Amino acid sequence: MSELIEGLPDAVAIRCLARVPFYLHPKLEVVSRSWQAAIRSPELSKIRQEVASSEDLLCVCAFDPENVWQLYDPLRDLWITLPVLPSKIRHLSHFGAVSTAGKLYVIGGGSDAVDPSTGDHDGCFATDEVWSYDPIIKQWSPRASMLVPRSMFACCVLNGKIVVAGGFTSCRKTISQAEIYDPEKDLWTPMPDLHRTQNSACSGIVIGGKMHVLHKDMSTVQVLDNAGARWMVEECDWLQGPMTVVQDALCVMSNGSIIKQDKEGRKIVSSATDFKKRIGFAMIGLGDNLYMIGGVIGPDRWNWDIKPLSDVDVLTLGSERPAWRQVAPMTRCRGTIVGCTLLRI
Repeated sequence: MSELIEGLPDAVAIRCLARVPFYLHPKLEVVSRSWQAAIRSPELSKIRQEVASSEDLLCVCAFDPENVWQLYDPLRDLWITLPVLPSKIRHLSHFGAVSTAGKLYVIGGGSDAVDPSTGDHDGCFATDEVWSYDPIIKQWSPRASMLVPRSMFACCVLNGKIVVAGGFTSCRKTISQAEIYDPEKDLWTPMPDLHRTQNSACSGIVIGGKMHVLHKDMSTVQVLDNAGARWMVEECDWLQGPMTVVQDALCVMSNGSIIKQDKEGRKIVSSATDFKKRIGFAMIGLGDNLYMIGGVIGPDRWNWDIKPLSDVDVLTLGSERPAWRQVAPMTRCRGTIVGCTLLRI
């Protein structure tokens, strides 16, 4: 890099650039070639962490339009659209979406897309493909494929590594295999299998530094701690329903309420009756806020229309009287949410 800011050493200048919010990076890049090189350098991410300028953004992908992701900046209440995911699979869904080391990962999954001209399914049910998006260089890249193609599986990050387990393989058969991915080495390695499987999708959630794998309607969870040596089967009294983690506490939408469950027990924190007709939404925690994103309304016996939503509703659990409020809706995406995760840049 040539001199970035006149009169300042580059080492000092890049620390100044590192304090600029992420949403302004495109404007910085047009100042000069040296600024563009600085903004897109791996060094910038490290310096952003050093000067406490890292930002937590929401990453969201909806069914419409296909394979398009958006980032939400909660401090500025704005949405940023990413380049289209270059997968050959149309309307990729049922994948794992996580982030680690400043990158977004889209793992496996498949498609229920139908060719409108023939009525045939034109996608595949499960794939082993893995994509990463680097927000610094603004580019999607293929990564090492999983050992087993899978969809509708559990996917979490432990100690900076990605763990996937269970789900269905390409022949729509339930699988118990698990594997772990090292982003630095771009390498998948096998792990001990799950003890139990069920003919249903499974999901993963991290609480207290442990990954929990859940199958619908099962009274047990399978738990993996940071050591990752083996899965442990534990009894589970969690409520059924959409769930997420907010400040390391489990929050579940059940019976028209948001219920917080931690070591002290269960507590109803807010009504959610306004969302009873809403399906296919994402629920995710960021800070002490719970976000409900997108989804569809309908049909019902009075109205057969299906209304895809771009709405974003937020509940602040840290307040004395938590109340729902709306923030900026998604600007490109709408409808059923197929992927949602956090990304620290």
